[in-house]
Amino acid sequence: MKEQNKTKYEQVGLNLIYYRKKGKMTQFELAEQADVDRSTISAIERGSVGISLDMIFILADVLKIDPADLIRLNSGIDIQSIYGRD
Repeated sequence: MKEQNKTKYEQVGLNLIYYRKKGKMTQFELAEQADVDRSTISAIERGSVGISLDMIFILADVLKIDPADLIRLNSGIDIQSIYGRD
């Protein structure tokens, strides 16, 4: 992953956390349904790895959302909106 895209991958990770929690799923449950290891979900959520289109489509299907929701960079989703912290 190119360093210049790091914040974009971090936003994708935040989007994934948001929709996973909205669906009341754990990382383990999402990983199991997506047929990947839980550490893969964790790495995507941290924005520390790149994510393929195939994986975006799989995660979106499991979460029952549009794939665009995962890659939307101006979603307004941040740590505060996920965890309700000030």
